[in-house]
Amino acid sequence: MDEIRFYRASDETFGCFSNLYRRPMEFENEVFDTAEHAYQAGKARKSEVREWILAAPSPALVAMAAHGLYWWDIRSDWSKIKFDRMRQVLNAKFTQHEDLREILLSTGDLRLVESATVDNPVNRLWGEVKGQGKNMLGHMLMEVRAQLRQGDLAGAVLKPRVRRSNESLTA
Repeated sequence: MDEIRFYRASDETFGCFSNLYRRPMEFENEVFDTAEHAYQAGKARKSEVREWILAAPSPALVAMAAHGLYWWDIRSDWSKIKFDRMRQVLNAKFTQHEDLREILLSTGDLRLVESATVDNPVNRLWGEVKGQGKNMLGHMLMEVRAQLRQGDLAGAVLKPRVRRSNESLTA
């Protein structure tokens, strides 16, 4: 096996790689129920919309609410900051929880792939559907894994990275 495919937060072994995995984490001086909550909290232009997103009764509904926003409810720089925000959220998640860090490091050099089943632009950006997609979440997890291995993430926030020209600005 050259890769590890994950998707559902309920999967016993690698479900913790999902942003919907329920594990509280501190991010930007606030405690969030999941990485998805922390990520999506930065998307809304207005505090009322942010609170509405975060009030969703499950992590999956947090994602659905945030993906369903009108463009005027999304902060104008979202397409420029979202990838760095996700890196920072993943850094927080895997530096704050030793057990999750150990699981991530235990994957060695295997390729990590968020393997979605529903074919849509969001799933093809953050993961793969039937082998097709950018797998941004998988790539970011592998980046965090490499930095953890090198000792570069001893609680520090990930350094911002220049966006690659092939990274989509939607979702």
